Amino acid sequence: MASTAFLLLDATGYGPIFEEEPIDVVYTEDSPEGRISMNCRVRANPPATYRWRRDNWEIKLMEQPDEHYSLVGGNLVITNPRQKKHAGTYVCVAWNVYGTVISKEARVKFGYLEEFPQEERDPVYVKEGQGAVLLCAPPKAWPQEVTYRWIYNEFPVFMFTDNRRFVSQKTGNLYISKVEAQDAGNYSCFVSSPIIGKSVFSKFIPLIPLPPEDGEERKYPADIRVKFPDTTAMLASNITLECFALGNPIPHIVWRKVDATDLPPNHEISESGAVLHLYNVQYEDVGGYECEAINTKGKDWHKAWLYVESAPEWAETINNTQIDIGSEHTMRCVASGKPFPFIRLLCFFLEVSALKFSSLTFEDSGMYQCIAENYWGIKYANAELRVIACAPTFEFNPVKQQLLGAKDGRVVIECKPRAAPRPRFTWTKGKELLFNNSRSVHISIMYDGSLEILNATKNDEGLYTCLAENDRGKGSSSGYLTITGQLAPEDTEVKVGDEVILKCSASYDPMLDITFIWAIDFRVINFDTEWRHYERVMVGCEDGSGDLRIKNVQIWHEGRYTCTAQTVVDNDTAYADLKVVGVPGPPGVLRIEEIGDTWVKLLWSKGAEHNSPILYYTVQTRHFWALNEDDWRNATPTFLDGNAERADVTDLYPWMEYQFRIIATNEYGSGEASIPSLKIKTWDAPPVVSPTDVAGYGGRNGEIVISWTVGVLHISCFSNYNMYLLMMLMFTEYYILF
Repeated sequence: MASTAFLLLDATGYGPIFEEEPIDVVYTEDSPEGRISMNCRVRANPPATYRWRRDNWEIKLMEQPDEHYSLVGGNLVITNPRQKKHAGTYVCVAWNVYGTVISKEARVKFGYLEEFPQEERDPVYVKEGQGAVLLCAPPKAWPQEVTYRWIYNEFPVFMFTDNRRFVSQKTGNLYISKVEAQDAGNYSCFVSSPIIGKSVFSKFIPLIPLPPEDGEERKYPADIRVKFPDTTAMLASNITLECFALGNPIPHIVWRKVDATDLPPNHEISESGAVLHLYNVQYEDVGGYECEAINTKGKDWHKAWLYVESAPEWAETINNTQIDIGSEHTMRCVASGKPFPFIRLLCFFLEVSALKFSSLTFEDSGMYQCIAENYWGIKYANAELRVIACAPTFEFNPVKQQLLGAKDGRVVIECKPRAAPRPRFTWTKGKELLFNNSRSVHISIMYDGSLEILNATKNDEGLYTCLAENDRGKGSSSGYLTITGQLAPEDTEVKVGDEVILKCSASYDPMLDITFIWAIDFRVINFDTEWRHYERVMVGCEDGSGDLRIKNVQIWHEGRYTCTAQTVVDNDTAYADLKVVGVPGPPGVLRIEEIGDTWVKLLWSKGAEHNSPILYYTVQTRHFWALNEDDWRNATPTFLDGNAERADVTDLYPWMEYQFRIIATNEYGSGEASIPSLKIKTWDAPPVVSPTDVAGYGGRNGEIVISWTVGVLHISCFSNYNMYLLMMLMFTEYYILF
């Protein structure tokens, strides 16, 4: 009765499952609401109890009532929040008798936008035709996502931007490429925080254009003053790159992607040309970006790199599991992301990387959580482990009352009661107790409790009873075995691509029609639609044979094949297991564990062996400065032991983009390669050799010709700009200055 009661409770109750978790909050102390609500709601049976933590310290709402904190359902309400006391990281903890779950972290931060200093700003004097920069010097703000505009002479008159005037949304500074007389006036930097709904502006800065000394404007070459830095973006995010130059005439801005004919299709350039927007950034957008400023007096250029990283995503995670007491069980979580995420598994407030239970107990039941985290985000996975126990019962799966077996064939009588822990099995035939090898070598009790009879004869007919017993109780079920004249198929092993015939025949009344039905893993084979692989062997059918031919055998043809001989008055069934051997399947998820300048550490999971042990793995790589991006080459080391699941790949080039893949090989050959890893870039490093045979001589039209040799590669460049660009593209650490 105790077991039954436990099962009833087990079937209706469940641990907490989050339906709403707290989110980050930005609060300003002058907010009219005067409160913060951190929401948390779970579904659970019985209902869950809630607790909250701030910076890993429990908020003791029950024991110590607080004038600021209160609990409304599962929600934490903070009344009259104060920064010193209430800013921090909060988590919601929900629990019931089945276990505990912890919500994702939510941060409470206090937003602010300070005022500009009240000191007067110095005037800016600049000659007409020259460029000017007016510094914003914005006050401190949180969040840092603010927008900048400039007031011209009086509020609310704002200065318009164009290809001559630019306001950087990174620094707030105002840039005028070529000052004109009409630019004279007073300018104030206007800063707005859309999140907290506040704006401030600076003291006015007088801009005073001065007429040219000789009455004629001087011309100046393009001079880039707004330079975008090396940028790391999150996958699928939007980014903005700024580039603006001073000069007279007004410079024209041109954008390029290094080593590419065009900018990515997801780009947009502002009307002024000073801003490049990239939307929904992907890994293929990684690379160098260059802006060039050009006017009739000269040109200037700037280049920086864009890197793309990603938040964690689950490759393998935990799921709700119901499992017998005393069983073995492993819980593991695997995640991808860039940089590689830190993964931890929480159980009863302990943190581990993986859990392996050698013998489950009731105390192991509960809620478990996997957490994968990197710079870009955090990913949670919750699951309940439920350990059960009950006496053996055949209510749901009794032994078949009428059993048929083929003469001289193999007969298996299944015994599959519901029981936990795993029961002990005994069999009887009539009143005779059966043991392995007790009657003859052709009868044995299998590990799963089934009874196996080989080379069955009429003497094996009779009433068979399976008795199952564990420490919770016992149960039994019986069936009567009749031996017929059917020839059963035999267990067979076949290689991928070969052909095999499974034989099946039966004795029957020739006055009746007989039909043979074949099934694999209890799915009936449809010969009309599956003719490419399955075919009936019709020769001898009039003698009661219905063999099955399997052509061009594939891995998925492996399984248990059942042959049923059927007439209008009777039927009989026999089965055999087909084992298919072949090359290994592709290894599992390939991850980059660490990156160096000339090396990386790889980690992968074992793929399917396909019934033949893996002899060795082959590591391959490709880099993205090759002429053919599909050119996979063996890495160093090339071959690894078949039990390996990690590798230290060496002899790579610094500052180079790579992908990696793994191929498994067994005695039947090499399988498909794994899915390529994410693209990575090795760390940069100083060059190990210098160019040789450097020579130069004068050219035409004021040009200089320089040539040099790097290994066997000879490069000649005409004009200093083209030479410098090509050197930067091919050997990024060499800089030639004139």
